[in-house]
Amino acid sequence: MSGHHIKVVFFDAAGTLFRVKGSVGDVYLQYAAKYGVPRSPDVVTKVNQAFKDAFRQAPPPIFAVEQPEKLKQCERLWWFDIVHAVFYRVGMFEGFDDYFDEVYEAFSRAEAWDLYPEVPEVLQQLRSQGYELGVISNFDTRFFEIIRALRLEHFFDSITISSIAGSAKPAEKIFRHALAQHVVEPEEAMHVGDDLKEDFEGATDARLRGVLLDRDKIGMDDKIPCVADLRGLHHLLQ
Repeated sequence: MSGHHIKVVFFDAAGTLFRVKGSVGDVYLQYAAKYGVPRSPDVVTKVNQAFKDAFRQAPPPIFAVEQPEKLKQCERLWWFDIVHAVFYRVGMFEGFDDYFDEVYEAFSRAEAWDLYPEVPEVLQQLRSQGYELGVISNFDTRFFEIIRALRLEHFFDSITISSIAGSAKPAEKIFRHALAQHVVEPEEAMHVGDDLKEDFEGATDARLRGVLLDRDKIGMDDKIPCVADLRGLHHLLQ
């Protein structure tokens, strides 16, 4: 991959820049404890699996509204359905509505997330080299609170999230929306993310240069540009 024409580097968010602290199951059960929900390794495993199933089966987070208040309501309802589906599988409990309010708010704070250690250094280096930086993520508007809490907001020239863009990865539309903010052609942009379909295939189908982030070193096809952490981007951009 030749990187000398790249002007913009886009990043996925969760799983690429930061991750849930522990696991989704750990956070869900931390807040469910006061409602009498038992916490054990077995229950954490069940909640994590139920979350994966519910998240995979949910529709894309795309909403036909423009007003900020209504958008946030739609996002909240979307997540309510997912969390409700999790505990419908694992075991529902009294006070679920109050519980959801607490856990939904928790995921907008830095305490729920771990920043990958190399991220600030890599972002700073890329900016010093003259690259514009952006985010393309199937996240909701809580993302803005999260990057402020993690002190990342000053690195990015653009933020493109699905609920505002009206499209979700791997659809081409969300990549086009991000490109338009930088006024660049697809071939002048790189997108880095940890999901083969949403990030790599979505980006390459939209004619951006896709890079797959393989933090778990699962191993991919040799034909796929892949890095074990974001420090590996330096070699791909030379």
